[in-house]
Amino acid sequence: MMQLYIANKNYSSWSMRPWLVLKAFHIPFEEVMIPFPKERNTGTFKQEILAINLNGKVPVLVQNDVLVWDSLAICEYLAEQYAEKNLWPLDSKLRARARCISAEMHSGFPNIRNLCGMNLRANLAEKGAELWHESEDLYADVARSDQIFSERPHIDSFLCGEFSIADAFYAPIVTRLKTYDLPVSKSTQIYMQNVLNHFAVKEWIEGALAEDAWVNYLEPYQIQK
Repeated sequence: MMQLYIANKNYSSWSMRPWLVLKAFHIPFEEVMIPFPKERNTGTFKQEILAINLNGKVPVLVQNDVLVWDSLAICEYLAEQYAEKNLWPLDSKLRARARCISAEMHSGFPNIRNLCGMNLRANLAEKGAELWHESEDLYADVARSDQIFSERPHIDSFLCGEFSIADAFYAPIVTRLKTYDLPVSKSTQIYMQNVLNHFAVKEWIEGALAEDAWVNYLEPYQIQK
């Protein structure tokens, strides 16, 4: 059975993406959690990951003698290995769009990524309002995600019809919009609920809420009680 190495579900958005794909498409795998240390550059996280993957980062997928790192590369590998499951849309036009927006997510949205780190346990609406008024760049990132979400084929569909890799890639953005209560359109609110109600997303969030690890350098807006 393949193994997926991930970090804390509360914080690790890149781990979340391929994990969702595996769960959503019922692909058997073993989850291997290597938690972040409480303080940066402490603990054994880096050593444990380096023993598996020489770039020292999660997620990592291992299947027999195949090692795949980077979230998008993992999802592309899965799409090839399980072609019958249609991880990308069947329609060529929608498939092209799904790949484009996934690649855009992979390399873009630096402001929402840096200012609004994923934190599924927190309610940071007050901080979100502050950031919203302070950062035009954050506004631009949210506006772009809002545009992408609003261009889905149908109001009640996922980004390219059925749930696909593209939705897994934007799920951490959805959680950030919720955590920081950032203003979005009614259409995006409907999409957010569709994503948050998906069984795989709910299972990831449940796992995150059950964690009790506190990582100081990933909690810039809160103090541990």
